[in-house]
Amino acid sequence: MNKLFKLSSFALAVLLLAGCGLRNRPQGDLVGSDDRPDYNAQQIPYGMVACPGGTFHMGQADQDIAATMANLNKQVTIGAFYMDETEITNNEYRQFMDVIMQDSLEVLGEDWVMAELYPDTTVWVKDFSYHMGDPLMEYYYSHPAFDDYPVVGVDYFAAKYFSKWRSNFKNQANADNGMAPMPSFRLPSEAEWEYASRGGRDMTVYPWGGPYLRNAKGCLLANFKPGRGDYYSDGFSYTAPVAQYFPNDYGLYDMAGNVAEWCEDAYADAYVPITWDLNPVYYDDNEPRKVVRGGSWKDIAYFLETGTRNFEYQDSARSYIGFRNAMVYLGRSSGREFR
Repeated sequence: MNKLFKLSSFALAVLLLAGCGLRNRPQGDLVGSDDRPDYNAQQIPYGMVACPGGTFHMGQADQDIAATMANLNKQVTIGAFYMDETEITNNEYRQFMDVIMQDSLEVLGEDWVMAELYPDTTVWVKDFSYHMGDPLMEYYYSHPAFDDYPVVGVDYFAAKYFSKWRSNFKNQANADNGMAPMPSFRLPSEAEWEYASRGGRDMTVYPWGGPYLRNAKGCLLANFKPGRGDYYSDGFSYTAPVAQYFPNDYGLYDMAGNVAEWCEDAYADAYVPITWDLNPVYYDDNEPRKVVRGGSWKDIAYFLETGTRNFEYQDSARSYIGFRNAMVYLGRSSGREFR
């Protein structure tokens, strides 16, 4: 009787524990770690727009005037990513500099920070001979009148350092709020930049889709040099505040003109044959030339074309080169997140 009672009690205990979920708990199975942070879907980062993955023809869509053979046409597939809606502005870069000056000056050294990270305002005088650039040198970065203008005077290394800081800054905030980390902010690859510039329109000459530089009302569609010395026809003699002209079909502003933009890639004349046709990017630490794209306020229309390639030396800061960030999209796209 005693033995029967013990067996019945044991059976009842097993049933009760099973009802509490014991039967559903894995026993020796490979089920993955259960201490992972919640992650439903990647959110569009603040200030960025989504660029859905796809295939396009990379390279010159019109005649290669320079006949360099460096802009040959090639079909390329790009994975989904996010890109800054506008070029990084003076005030956004100032936020970065404020944090560096407050938190990292003793570690990095003031001399290094000022030489390598702080915008070189003297570019407004050095870049052009016999040019009255002193007012811009004095006011362009420091005065609030220029807060929404694209930052210039930063070289390739400064743009990369900003991207690293921005990644750490965002992911520290995510960690403080118990959220999963975001992918890193970075410079876009040359292929990503051109794909984004076209805005989903394959074989287009300019980001707005047409082969013309003016709209139906005769207004210029970007900030550049439309004639011989005719800088002001587009409304601005130098740079313009970001987002002054119509965006392309992805919602990206100033993908042509205003300032040219640093890309991740080292420059190679033989880019087409040496890179893969899926998410290509060309790394070469021994190549001091880095890709810049999009043309600027001081360039003629040829450099505004979506397929035109150009470069600058990585340690050179210019009054006509800025940058924007990109971020990879994780996972397979359903397309809904890009609407």
